[in-house]
Amino acid sequence: MNIKKITIALAVLSAFSAAPALSQAQVKIGVVTSSTGPTALIGISQRNTVALMPTKVGDLTVQYISLDDASDVTQSVTNFKKLITDDKVDALIGPSGSPNAMSVIQFAAESGTPMLAPVGTASVVLPMTPEKKWVFKTTQNTDIIADALIKHMVKTGVKTLGFIGLNDAFGEDWLKVMSGLAAKNNIKIVVTERYQRSDSSVTGQSLKILAAKPDAVLIAGTGAAAVLPEVTLVKQGYKGTYYQTHGAALPAFLKLGGKDVDGTVLAASLMLVMDEIPDSNPSKKVAADYIARYEAMYKEKPATFGANVYDAGLLLEKAIPVAAAKAKPGTKEFRSALRDALEQTKELVATQGVYNMTPEDHSGFDERGRELLTVKDGHWRLLK
Repeated sequence: MNIKKITIALAVLSAFSAAPALSQAQVKIGVVTSSTGPTALIGISQRNTVALMPTKVGDLTVQYISLDDASDVTQSVTNFKKLITDDKVDALIGPSGSPNAMSVIQFAAESGTPMLAPVGTASVVLPMTPEKKWVFKTTQNTDIIADALIKHMVKTGVKTLGFIGLNDAFGEDWLKVMSGLAAKNNIKIVVTERYQRSDSSVTGQSLKILAAKPDAVLIAGTGAAAVLPEVTLVKQGYKGTYYQTHGAALPAFLKLGGKDVDGTVLAASLMLVMDEIPDSNPSKKVAADYIARYEAMYKEKPATFGANVYDAGLLLEKAIPVAAAKAKPGTKEFRSALRDALEQTKELVATQGVYNMTPEDHSGFDERGRELLTVKDGHWRLLK
């Protein structure tokens, strides 16, 4: 074989050996969290969780592009547009806050990009619309959590209820759901108050609640904002039962509230009471693995809100191979196939519960996605 033939042969061999690397497909996932600003107590654990999510699914590599929206709705929109237009992501996770998530749905829908929202309000997926068919929710819908609280109210003889909630999509959703459930169970909401996430005082609102003398008070807040109304009412002398939503389910609630939040009742993730959860619970092993990996990397336990992003990764990990069998990542067809695969999720065990998605239900949780809890001596405890 002469030198020319050898050179050609080596060139062909080199081209074939390089082909897999050149053709190796990559899935891009955009993540937007509020790791600074008023919602940071929720967003920090979500941002940190990105490093624990799968970077390889089958033969595909997965790249995560993580951005902070500083808890600002306008920045959420800017980040989503960048991820869709510039980075050309195949799916989106985030944002952290309910108002932020509501503001970006149209951009996910217009671009045909699946969006996994780790937020509290069910309004991101309900009522189902052509736009919301692109959105999947990785937290329990309001009605699942509210149902557990109402059952406890009925059991303990609550007849009148005071409500104070955030003046945004999260608070609005909770007021709507609780008003319906309360009416069905002969519980009268005697006072309704609102406040902002950034408020440093709710004295005026709490005085009105105190004057109405309800048997119990429901606080529909998230993160640090969930603590303020309860602590204020305690200091003003309110002695009724305090109920919180799963928006309060984070270590900072206990730390900031101290003794003032002892006795609080809420329904939330099993992650808060892992030691009391039987091994037969299908989510315990998945949750324990997530917590252990998070602790190993960050030397502290994650908030349950971080698990909502982790579950988004588990949902995508299952859906990506199904979509990849139909289209190539980076294409409109792949994003559409990915949306369809997410909607067909069945019995996926994750940290928060078990997902069963349908065209009508893009959250997919049932009662396996909640536990009824209380605060005792500064710790979460199962309420038995």
